[in-house]
Order: sequence, then C-alpha cells, then structure tokens
Amino acid sequence: MSTTLNENLLLAIPLAPLAGSLIAGLFGWKIGRKSSHRITILGVMISFVLSCIVFLDVVQGASFNATIYEWLTVGPLKMEIGFLVDSLTAMMMVIVTFVSLMVHIYTIGYMADEEVGYERFFSYISLFTFSMLMLVMSNNFLQLFFGWEAVGLVSYLLIGFYFTRPTAIYANMKAFIVNRVGDFGFLLGIGLLLAFAGSLNYGDVFAHRTALATMTFPGTDWGLLTVACICLFIGAMGKSAQFPLHVWLPDSMEGPTPISALIHAATMVTAGIFMVTRMSPLFELSDSALSFVTVIGAITALFMGFLGVVQNDIKRVVAYSTLSQLGYMTVALGVSAYPVAVFHLATHAFFKALLFLGAGSVIIGMHHDQDMRNMGGLRKYMPITWITSLIGSLALIGTPFFAGFYSKDSIIDAVKLSHLPGSGFAYFAVVASVFVTALYSFRMYFMVFHGKERFRGPKHPESPMAIEAAAHAHDSHGHDGHDAHGHDDHGHGHDHVHVPHETPWVITLPLILLAIPSVIIGAIAIGPMLFGDFFAHGVVFDQVIAIGANHPALHEMGEEFQGWFAMGLHSVAGLPVWLALAGVVVSWFLYWKRTDLPGVIKQRFLPIYNLLDNKYYLDKINDVVFAKGAVAIGRGLWKEGDVAVIDGIVNGLAKFVGWFAGVIRFLQSGYIYHYAFAMIIGMLGLLTLFVTLGGK
Repeated sequence: MSTTLNENLLLAIPLAPLAGSLIAGLFGWKIGRKSSHRITILGVMISFVLSCIVFLDVVQGASFNATIYEWLTVGPLKMEIGFLVDSLTAMMMVIVTFVSLMVHIYTIGYMADEEVGYERFFSYISLFTFSMLMLVMSNNFLQLFFGWEAVGLVSYLLIGFYFTRPTAIYANMKAFIVNRVGDFGFLLGIGLLLAFAGSLNYGDVFAHRTALATMTFPGTDWGLLTVACICLFIGAMGKSAQFPLHVWLPDSMEGPTPISALIHAATMVTAGIFMVTRMSPLFELSDSALSFVTVIGAITALFMGFLGVVQNDIKRVVAYSTLSQLGYMTVALGVSAYPVAVFHLATHAFFKALLFLGAGSVIIGMHHDQDMRNMGGLRKYMPITWITSLIGSLALIGTPFFAGFYSKDSIIDAVKLSHLPGSGFAYFAVVASVFVTALYSFRMYFMVFHGKERFRGPKHPESPMAIEAAAHAHDSHGHDGHDAHGHDDHGHGHDHVHVPHETPWVITLPLILLAIPSVIIGAIAIGPMLFGDFFAHGVVFDQVIAIGANHPALHEMGEEFQGWFAMGLHSVAGLPVWLALAGVVVSWFLYWKRTDLPGVIKQRFLPIYNLLDNKYYLDKINDVVFAKGAVAIGRGLWKEGDVAVIDGIVNGLAKFVGWFAGVIRFLQSGYIYHYAFAMIIGMLGLLTLFVTLGGK
C-alpha cells in the first residue's frame, strides 16, 4: 500500500465539478437543459467516487501533503497551491461531494418549471462544490482564503438567484457584507501568523506554534497566539453564522431550496468548523481563545434555537435549527473535543440536508406555499416525504440509535467534563437546547404532516401568499375583492383547492439516500472517530486533533465508552433524552391536540414573542448603528474629506496652474524682438551675478 496518494487523482477531484460548471455556464444555452444537468452531475459523481477511493486509501494509512503549483515567490515568502489530504480532509471530501451529488439530482425536479436560469443554477452549484473542495484540500492559508472567498462569492450568486425579487437581492447583499466583516478578522489572523511565522504553509506555521505562544501582541500584554486565533475564529463566526454574525443565514432562505441544503448543511457553514479543527494545534495553546469560542457557540446554540420556535416559514425553521447545531459544533471546538465537533458536522450534514430537501419537497407539494399555517395532514398525500422528514427530525433531536444522538450526546458529555472558563454556561446552554430543539422540530413536523388539512380552508391571513393574493385581488377587482363571476378572490383558496401531491423520483430518491446515513452513520462512526485511530491515519502535523493534548475531556469519555449499542441503552437514564421527549410531547399537545393554546400563550407572553419574532432586534440595531452610521460616516467623509479637502486641493492647484500659465503666456508672444529683448535681459542678469560672485 502506497503511503502517498496520487497527485493526478487528487487534482481530478476538484477539477471535475469545475469542468462541469464551466461547460454548463458557458455553453448551457447551446447544449440545452438536459445536457447541462447531465454534465454537472457527471462531474460531481466523478468527484464523489474519487473521494471515496481517497478516503479508503487514507483509512489504510495513506496521506498527501505537497505543493501542486508555485504561483509566486517574494523573497522567502512562497505563494502556492497545494493539497493536504489526511483523515479530516478525506472525510470532508466525501461529505461535500455526496451531499452535492444529492442536491444536483434533486435540483432536476425542483427547478423543472424554471424557464430562465436552469443551466446557470447547475453551473453555480458545481462551481460551489469546486470552491469548497479547494478549501478543505488546501495545505496553506493562501489557498484556504481563496476557497473561503470563493464559496462566499458563489453563495452570493445562489442566494440572489431570483435577482428580480428585491428580497433576494437584499438577502444576498446582507450575506456578502456580513461575511466581509468576519473575513476581515480572518485576514488579520492570517496576516499575524504570516508576519511572525514567516510562512503561509500550515506545516511551517505549526512548527513555530510553541514560539508563537510565548510572544505578545506588539504594544500590549496580550498573547500573540490568542489574538491570532480569535481573529481566525471571527472569520469562522461569519462563515459558520455564529452570534452576532448569524443574521445573514435566515434571510438566505430567499434562494432556491437546493442551495439551502448545499450551503447550510454540509458545506459553506461548516467551513468555519473545519478551519478551527484544522488550526487545532494553534487553538490548543490558548485557553482564552478556546473560552471565547465556547461562549460564542453556547450563545448561538441556545438563543438561535429560541427563534426557531416562533417561525412559520418551513425553511426558516430548518435554518434556525442549522444555527443552533452549528453552535453545538462550536462549543465542542471550544472544549478541545475536535473529533466530536467533526463527528457532529458529519452526522448533521446528512440529516440537515435531508430536512432541507424534505422541506423543499413539501413546498413543491404545496404548490410553493412555505407557510406551515397553511399546511397540515400531508402525511397521507406525501408518504415518502413524511417518513424521511420524520427520520431527519428524530436524528436532529438526538433520538437514541439515530445518527444525531451519538454526536449530540458526545458534545454534551465533553462540555460537562471540561474545566475551561465558560464551560459551565456552555453545559447549561447545550442541555437546555435539547428541549428547545425537540420543541421547534416537532412543532414543524406536527404542523406540516398531522392535524387539520388547513390547505383546504382559507389561507392564514398573515401568510405571505394570502397577503399577496389579497393585494392582487384588490388591484384587479377594486375594493370589494369580487371578480366578474362573483367569486370571492381574497386569496382564501375557496375557488381552487390545490391538493398536495408526492414529488417525483428525482426528489424522493435523494431523500431516501440521505435518510439511510441519518440513521446508521452515528453508530458506525462513533467508535473509530472519537475513541479509535481514525484521526491517526494520515494526520500530518500533530496528534492534538485526536486527543486534545492540553484538555483531555475526550480521553475521559473514552474510558467510559462501551460501544454504540450500550451508549444508546444507557442514554435512557440521562437527562438529554428525557428533555428531548418532553419537547416532543409539548409540541404534540400544543400543535396537534390543543391547537388553540399557542395563540393564547402568544398573547399572554406578547413582549417575549415580539422579541423573538423580531430576532432580538439585531437587524434593527445593525441598521441603526452600522448601516446608518456607515452612511453618516460616508457622507461626512464625502463632504468634509472629498469635497472640502481633496476637491479644494485639486481645484486650488488647477486654479494656480491656470494663473501661472496666464502669466507665462505673455512671454510667448511670437515676436522675435520680444525674445531678443528677453535674451539681453537674461544676459545682463547673468553678468551681474558673475561679477557679484567674483567680487566676493
């Protein structure tokens, strides 16, 4: 067995989806819809198969860490394209390509009715796959930053796919700007490491980590490594939507559902988790940075979960669930349980992609109505979507023997065993989030698949479709809202009842294929990933990722681990399982049996509801403090800096040059006697000067 992976094989993995993207993007208008989606799917399928081959080789002990192409050399600094493929990278490659393949297939059905942009969409999602693969396969900060920015750029294009909608344009600009805030911190962190380690290569930087840990940030007594790690994590806060840089992710639901699954399940939002894991040798040497990571993750896990309870848009419920689960992963990173964070990343990728695609299937079956208040009773109309969504929900809440149970329970145990500052609050947050997660997950499940068939009656008056229909009726028929035939046309749905229907196989097949790992992957992977030697295969730099060298919570967990089956049985005596069950029971009671109570509770606790419905008023705070503040600063710089100072200097110089030219032009009259006179005067002046100097 070769210990070094084949370079050409590795190159083919990111280049295959890139080739598909370029063909569909440049020639899609010529080759047509079917050829476009077939070529892009083929490219991602090749990438997935090759990733599986690489993964098997890595498990057998192979690895790769080398430069592929040297782009630029500036003195001792080398800017290169290179690959680092170890256990962490190989696992990410398989997850990214598998979820991307499922999304590509699903998109055929979801976008079937799109008359414009079909080929463009497939080009975008293949380009996104290429960008994410370049990110996870990089062995240096330059390529990491390239992939980091590329996924941000393509996500901007995907979120704003429906570019004629003002809400979509607002959402993609919001995502782009908020991510630039995080990326500024990320760039500062890379710059600090480059300045003091002298290299952009991971291996070189890690080799200097002990020396970096002894340095202080210039002009302060702050640890240099602490500042650098916190700056890197600020980048992760933007990309992985951690509080308070999370505000872009719920609005990104304006994009088509397939990109919600691709961006928000296994790829872009997990880039920050991957990056911190990859940088674990640095983070391990700064307890302050780890505590910062822990607290931010705990706030995100708990408080974003609360927001999911009041959402009525099915996609936004899943979006806030993503935020909360990313908080769980971040907490695991903060307590040095890096393999646990990556383990939850892997399980979450499958069941969250399943939930997003299941939500998309429901939206198609409901004729593109996303409001859960207009659903209900879909179980008998959409049986495959129902059972797969149930599996995804059970995995999400941590039901024993489902994939999410093993990773979530492991995070809770790791936090409980941690002694870092902030771990106490984090433990409370992740435990409380178990109940909250079950509450909003099964609130969605019961509102969508059980209870009264609300799509047969009037639309909920506050739902977007009802408001739009009422406005249309008002514009078309006048104030009475009746058409020429006397039909009531207020958007209440009395004239035409759209009966839900199961979606075609190109949509249900990905649901089934994602449901399988959502059940079994946790039991299969927990042993080797957390307590085995999975991360010992091909880890190039340090065993810190596997054992948490300075914070051995994972080692203590390993002493109590007796296998996946015993873990599932023992969980019955634990608090998290009972909290999850309580959340399900409360959801069942409020949203199936006594559907009148949520309205009563809402009125009783209206201030709290308004706080949650307005997302803690963070958007308004951002608008007032940052958006309007930035406009005020920009206007001040324009008037005082640009107009008064810069324009004043430029205009003043222009006037001076004009005046000077006006004076000089009198000397250029064109008459010979004027020039002869000037020469005589000049000669006399020079003679006078020479005589004066000679006399002295």
